[in-house]
Amino acid sequence: MQANEKDTHRYDDLLTMAHPEPHTRPRMSRHDRAAQFSPFAALTGHGEAMEETARLTDQKIEPGEIQLAELNDNLYYIQSHLSEKPAATITYFIPDARKDGGEYRTVTGRVRHIAEAEQFVELTDGTRIPIGDMLSLQAEKP
Repeated sequence: MQANEKDTHRYDDLLTMAHPEPHTRPRMSRHDRAAQFSPFAALTGHGEAMEETARLTDQKIEPGEIQLAELNDNLYYIQSHLSEKPAATITYFIPDARKDGGEYRTVTGRVRHIAEAEQFVELTDGTRIPIGDMLSLQAEKP
């Protein structure tokens, strides 16, 4: 027999031996053992931060003179017909709470109240829209 053959058979007895059991602590369950090798989030919150950075916002558009004149005319019309609760379509800017910019929203409803001192328009559904954030206001005229 050569030296190589002797070395390969040297550990054959290990194949038939029982697996050693630890005497000091219980054997770990398969579930717990698998959990040791499962992936983990090294940077907690990094994914959410990336999503927030990627979220797009609009910049507030300042209306021009013609838009402001039209806005004022429609506000005056609505104010003079407030008892009829006139219908209106309003596009306004909502600032984003977490980052620079925001979004534009368009709502249609009936106007309940115009608060000149506080500078907002209130619809019958309770929505309050700041006049300074309005981009357009279309009053439905008969």
